[in-house]
Amino acid sequence: MFQTIELTKEDRLATLTFNRPESMNAMDDVMMEELADAFEELKADSGVQVVLIKGAGRTFSAGGDIKKMMDPESPMDMGAVMQHITRLSKALYLLPQITIASIHGACAGLGFSLALGCDIIVAEDDSKLAMNFIGIGLVPDGGGHFFLKERIGATNAKKMIWGGEVLDAKTAKAAGLIDELVPSGQAEASAKQLANALFASPISAMIATKKILHESNKAELEHILQLESEAQVAMRSTKDHQEGIRAFVEKRPPVFKGN
Repeated sequence: MFQTIELTKEDRLATLTFNRPESMNAMDDVMMEELADAFEELKADSGVQVVLIKGAGRTFSAGGDIKKMMDPESPMDMGAVMQHITRLSKALYLLPQITIASIHGACAGLGFSLALGCDIIVAEDDSKLAMNFIGIGLVPDGGGHFFLKERIGATNAKKMIWGGEVLDAKTAKAAGLIDELVPSGQAEASAKQLANALFASPISAMIATKKILHESNKAELEHILQLESEAQVAMRSTKDHQEGIRAFVEKRPPVFKGN
């Protein structure tokens, strides 16, 4: 059914896997649309109570597919891409299930935004996390501004977005960006143990609480997603973005000029 992701269901647990391991699960326009479709499918599935999100291969997700952005043969339509991102971010946040992100390896850019959109984040102690849009002259998308603000407040969100640093898992945990830190190779198993503990809890009441809190923030998320979309389309036409992309591909430090 899907080309770039896998969605499996076993009893009350659904597992969604980013499945482009050859590209470090970088998200192209196809994956973004498929993620939106998958989350909207899950939203209608009353038999599922926990959704586990993970990446195939050696990493969670490297974020947006920069090589696809640069492809002159089939460049991504940024307007369509932002529509997909808006759909998937909104659907993820409003899922009527408890969501668990299981992180190993790299978790960057849009991948980090989606992880932050989950209710619980489990990460391996050697994983690396980065809200690194600034490095290519872009702003966070996927609700990154909203999800960071929810977890660490607006002041710290600005510092993280503007800095664009790669964080080790222990630093991310201390900053409140990770809920559970586990040994290397143990994230998925630990996330499944957590899911089983949730199934043994009064999970319907927990889901009801999630709905109350998330529905009350729905309008703000929608507004931020609209602002992110407008800003991202604008940033794509800047010289700084083009320089950031070239520097990334050429593996050199970018030289930004503020335009």
